[in-house]
Amino acid sequence: MAASSMQRMNFAGVDIPRLGMGCMALSIEGRPERDTAITTIHSALDAGVRYLDTAWSYYLPEYRPARSVQTPSRHQSPATSRGNDYRSDYGERLVHDALSTWKGAQDEVLVASKIGWSRTVDARGRYGWKADARPETIISQAKESAHRLGVDSFGLLYSHCNDPQVPYDEQMEAFRHLVDEGVARAIGISRVDNADIDVALRVLGKDLIAVQNQFSPSYPDPLHTMEHCEKHDLAFVCWSPLGGFLDPVDAQAYEAFKAIAAERGVSYQRVVLAWELSKYDRLITIPSARNPHEIRDSFAATQLTLSDEELRRLP
Repeated sequence: MAASSMQRMNFAGVDIPRLGMGCMALSIEGRPERDTAITTIHSALDAGVRYLDTAWSYYLPEYRPARSVQTPSRHQSPATSRGNDYRSDYGERLVHDALSTWKGAQDEVLVASKIGWSRTVDARGRYGWKADARPETIISQAKESAHRLGVDSFGLLYSHCNDPQVPYDEQMEAFRHLVDEGVARAIGISRVDNADIDVALRVLGKDLIAVQNQFSPSYPDPLHTMEHCEKHDLAFVCWSPLGGFLDPVDAQAYEAFKAIAAERGVSYQRVVLAWELSKYDRLITIPSARNPHEIRDSFAATQLTLSDEELRRLP
């Protein structure tokens, strides 16, 4: 299914639909078997997705419980791994292997990764995240990611977060170095506020092209970073566009979407994604999926145009 012309844009030099695929759910806790994950990416590409978003930190660290530690309850999200694959390159290798075995035109697909974050697992088997955006880490992870993905240069490379232990201008200078060295042709930043965007613009100038922040009906951009992106002609890439799956979600925020979905005879997730695409013509939404059905249903949002009356019923 082709995306309508209104739902496409040039992004990092590639003409893509404004709905891509976030690959986190295929690589961390709750992930499907590897063969299913690759089939899911192939289904996304066959449906028309041309932007895959992964990260250095999309993997599961190995949990080795001490004998004295009690087994965590089911409410503590204990560490598990299907297939027992704990390599730190799991997520990026998965994307590489899926793309290299896909029968379509690989040069039409933009693959972006994010660096500056890693995974943790505590003594009770609970997974977490840890920022590390020291310049030396940024540079080494960027080169590792390029090797894992089999590219000489990233079309787009993101800073995964603002590490509070490192001044943000120093973090951005490391990305400036990566552009100057040819490791990346364009830069994005993630998990940031408007002040961070201004710092990144000052250091990176026109090489900063995107901001990737959380946005959904249950998390409606309280810092108004989308507006700031529009002011500076930056793409806004929304992660967890359907509310996410690691944190509690306010189900009430989706009631109006479910009502319109029932009238349309489509999933409410499809209505949510179409609503997001209506917000800003340089917005790209990147829903995750754990199976082919989910990503095919999500991509169909590029063919769903909400009426003015329907949009008035939504936030």
